[in-house]
Amino acid sequence: MHGFDIEQLKTLVAAVDAGSLTAAVPLRYRSQSALSEQLNKLEEAADEQLLVRSKQGVRPTAAGQRLIGHARQILALSDAAWRDMHRVPLEGEVHIGISDYVRPSQLAALLARIAEQYPGLRMRTQIDKSDVIADAHGSGALDLAIILGTTGSPSSSSEEAQVLRTESLMWVAARSKPLPPKDRVIELALLPETCSLHRLARNALDAHGIAHVVAHMASGVAGLQAAVAAGLGVACLNASAVIEADMVEMTGLNLPALPTVDIVLLPARCRGGVSERLQAVGQIIAATLAP
Repeated sequence: MHGFDIEQLKTLVAAVDAGSLTAAVPLRYRSQSALSEQLNKLEEAADEQLLVRSKQGVRPTAAGQRLIGHARQILALSDAAWRDMHRVPLEGEVHIGISDYVRPSQLAALLARIAEQYPGLRMRTQIDKSDVIADAHGSGALDLAIILGTTGSPSSSSEEAQVLRTESLMWVAARSKPLPPKDRVIELALLPETCSLHRLARNALDAHGIAHVVAHMASGVAGLQAAVAAGLGVACLNASAVIEADMVEMTGLNLPALPTVDIVLLPARCRGGVSERLQAVGQIIAATLAP
């Protein structure tokens, strides 16, 4: 049976989460040279380069990203198995903020997985716009936050952010409604102006001189999806928020290209280090929502 050394996987995850081998030293209680040797052995076992190392720190290669997704699942299951065998429940309360651009099916799978592996945990969830979730996380009202941000934005590239996956943005309309004539004003379905995708979509259309009007304003993504499916307007949605049975990507109107967005995990910031329960839940979030 083939497999990877679990201690080496722990070092890979720690190095990527911390941003450098130096920062991973206090997390792994080993010298930097020992961590470097572990990573070299892991790359030999994977027969792939897993990390790009530079003066700025480390970043995973494409192969490294794939292995990290597996590693988080392995580590979360290993911890849950150890606790089960030793009858040591993980208890306490965790407050999680989640962007409503995260699909309900993914959210249900995430919450079910946390409850299954750590039944002693109590969870509170706040589903809201990413800006609201990020502000609540920044104020300390949330332990962990899952937000949507354009690739390269401060929310995606900050030191504490962990990009779970990158998705395309798409112009979408109802499958059942014919495309409007090319010279017609584009009718949009959007969230309020406080939503970053509202601003991004309108700025892109303005920059290309495309006439448009907000025909429907929804308070949340579920309402926006319903409005698009009903044919009330064209929306700008991330790929996983597109309901394929009801929506189709618009390709015939020469609409401007859209950037990619990141699903980002903002981890807890605690004095003296992140608590064990938050580390465990963060690992499950990453394992569930990463590709």
